Amino acid sequence: MAHLRSRRRLALAVPVALSLTASLGFLPAAASAAEPAAPAARFADGPNLAYVVNTKSTSRHTIGSVTEAISKAGGTVVVTYKKIGVIVVHSTNPSFGAEIRAARGVLSAGATRTTPLVAAGTTDEGAADYLTAAEAAKVEAVSARTPESEPLEADQWDLRSIGADKAAKINPGSRRVTVAVIDTGVDDTHPDLAPNFSASQSANCVGGVADTSAGAWRPYKAEDYHGTHVAGEIAAARNGIGVAGVAPGVKVSGIKVSDPVNGLFYPENVVCAFVFAADHGVEITNNSYYVDPWLYNCMDDPDQRAIVDAVNRAQLYAQKRGTLNLAAAGNSSHDLDSDAIVDESSPDDATPVPRTIDPHKCFDVPNMLPGVVTVSATGVDNVKSYYSTYGNGVVDIAAPGGDRKYQIPDTPSKNGRILSTMPNGEYGFLQGTSMASPHAAGVAALLKSKYPKATPAELQTLLKAQANNPGCPASYDQDGDGKQDAVCEGGEQVNGFFGFGIVDALRAVK
Repeated sequence: MAHLRSRRRLALAVPVALSLTASLGFLPAAASAAEPAAPAARFADGPNLAYVVNTKSTSRHTIGSVTEAISKAGGTVVVTYKKIGVIVVHSTNPSFGAEIRAARGVLSAGATRTTPLVAAGTTDEGAADYLTAAEAAKVEAVSARTPESEPLEADQWDLRSIGADKAAKINPGSRRVTVAVIDTGVDDTHPDLAPNFSASQSANCVGGVADTSAGAWRPYKAEDYHGTHVAGEIAAARNGIGVAGVAPGVKVSGIKVSDPVNGLFYPENVVCAFVFAADHGVEITNNSYYVDPWLYNCMDDPDQRAIVDAVNRAQLYAQKRGTLNLAAAGNSSHDLDSDAIVDESSPDDATPVPRTIDPHKCFDVPNMLPGVVTVSATGVDNVKSYYSTYGNGVVDIAAPGGDRKYQIPDTPSKNGRILSTMPNGEYGFLQGTSMASPHAAGVAALLKSKYPKATPAELQTLLKAQANNPGCPASYDQDGDGKQDAVCEGGEQVNGFFGFGIVDALRAVK
């Protein structure tokens, strides 16, 4: 079984994120890429690092002035996103960050990693659990009694829990709606994905520059299965093969952002992905990851502040171009409405140094950014999954993500995880808020299909309105040791475990 490192946790309420945006003086979002190359750096004193440099304005004069300052400070421009004022730079000058932050026209700037460039983090909990041939035969035997279902659908408890199986008979989604999976890549040759895959809206954004050559969006290797699994949850076709997605009639694309060496999702890659999605007519993006190398980016650190600034500009640009962005809440079971959280995993591209952070001042990216829909995970019993991060006023919506410990479905495989597509035509089970977010993205795609003129803000309102909220449980002692494993705060309409509620695909299409 392949092993995928579990990394993540979180999200923030829009009001907090909006105040964050205002305090940083973020530029109005808008963008397209250009690639002016700066003169070769004259510094070679330190490791070659990547940086994001964020300008105070998007005027030609300001960007030109900053580009000149980058060269003088020993930096080489990789790409300039002129409409959002974000410049990706490489430099071996150990003092580059400090020097460029002092330059006229620079609002923020910082390194996007703590280790040198060479030459990928996701939000699932644990390793993949592949469906064996014997299990597949068992599931198919059950499904044979329900000819309208897909061969492996008997194990897809998640579809039934949100009414997606019934919704598909009413409206499976429009071919005019595309959900982009910003992730480890998507294997578009999978027979369940090929019918709905949009190559023209797919790319490889690793390094910060979009590569649209044929197949560039595919996973580097079979172990990079995360994005393919996510894509199947959203839009696996109802074609008599394997499984079905929540919105089997919409299109899905892949934008690869995971580094080929360590699998991490660096800021410049994600900036590229949001801009690419917006410029290529994508209606919805799914973001089942956090931007590396910091689990939380603290605003009193210049590097981390620059990361928040750069990615926020890109995702706001996407929103203004009509794209709704959804993101996984995280698998650390952190309470994001608390006063303090212990982050033991940052930086994850070097040796982590444990630190205590205030989630009101240190932000996970992208799911704590303004306008991003934050999704927590539930199991078959519609209870918060044991690993899912939560927080009153932070989580916007909940969706099936699986729970292998405490919520076991009565299905052929008795597997509490989520069954979906894997590279090379295979299928497997995963769990995590990584799996919850695409379920919500699929429902958002159904809503966009029904209301094609809905703006991202309107679509988010519709998504919250159709949800079913079970309210805070009387007790959340999952392991039965007499202690509460997490405390749900809030009321029946909005609370920390489920936000506005668990998505409902059937209500979305009615």
